[in-house]
Amino acid sequence: MKPPPKLAADSVPPAVRTDWLAPFLTFLAKERRYSAYTVRNYRQAFEDFYSWRQQAQQGKVDFAALTTRDLRDFVIEGQRRYGRRTLHNHVSGLRAFFRYWQRLGRLTRNPLTGVPLPKLEKALPAFLTETQVTKLLRGPQLLLENNTIEAFTAWRDRLVLELLYGGGLRVSELVGLNYGAIDFATGSARVLGKGRKERICPLGAVAMAVLGKFRDDHAKQTAATSPVLLNADGSRLGVRAVQLLVKRYLALADLPMDISPHKLRHSYATHLLNSGADLRAVQELLGHASLATTQIYTHTSVARLKEIYAKAHPRA
Repeated sequence: MKPPPKLAADSVPPAVRTDWLAPFLTFLAKERRYSAYTVRNYRQAFEDFYSWRQQAQQGKVDFAALTTRDLRDFVIEGQRRYGRRTLHNHVSGLRAFFRYWQRLGRLTRNPLTGVPLPKLEKALPAFLTETQVTKLLRGPQLLLENNTIEAFTAWRDRLVLELLYGGGLRVSELVGLNYGAIDFATGSARVLGKGRKERICPLGAVAMAVLGKFRDDHAKQTAATSPVLLNADGSRLGVRAVQLLVKRYLALADLPMDISPHKLRHSYATHLLNSGADLRAVQELLGHASLATTQIYTHTSVARLKEIYAKAHPRA
């Protein structure tokens, strides 16, 4: 498959950006409260479509004149340029764009209605075993014992790993965590998830112990608005720093390097279900809007049940 072409963002005229794109993006960010990442992806989807359509008709794009056939052609050609998931994301952004202007009366119809998309393969989520997670979590302590890193870094890094796995947090939720969101009495955190939906996450006794140690020995500030996770200079730890941090300890533990921070969340969910946790309870803990999203983790629970059956049942 060819790599996706560079988006011709400069092909979108300023007037189109002002009149069509900007109000839509503002709606996504302010009213729908989509993440900056999603807003950026939808903007790129619009820019790519506009560039494609402008080249196809060699002139200004008339959104009101677009037909289902036009959008079907875009999807067909898109299959040669993008992976299926990227194409689905592009179409989601465009569908939202047309629906927004249709609702405001500027468009009379959504030209994406009835346009088929290629089916997505349902990939099973990658995760670490409990033994592998234990090896990963031991990394900062090993480096500290070997005098390879400072105490601040060791305890901060361990806290990152413990919160990702012990609380099942998304990276954005993790780096956005402030002391005011932590309930030390109950060992839980109030986090702001996708769509700015708030939920309560139990963090676990080990994570809370590490958090207490880090707070007492290394925190610069512990006011309600003070970040829990810091760089050495006292600034808030960023998403990219967490990603690099996880890679460092994966390499140290000789674990697969394709494991991302989000896959520690997969591990968290998988281990809960393997231990008999209720599916709906795990849905609440993960902050999933749909139970179907949580059900992707049940494959490992079924595999575990089959393993127990094979070992214990006389007719297995």
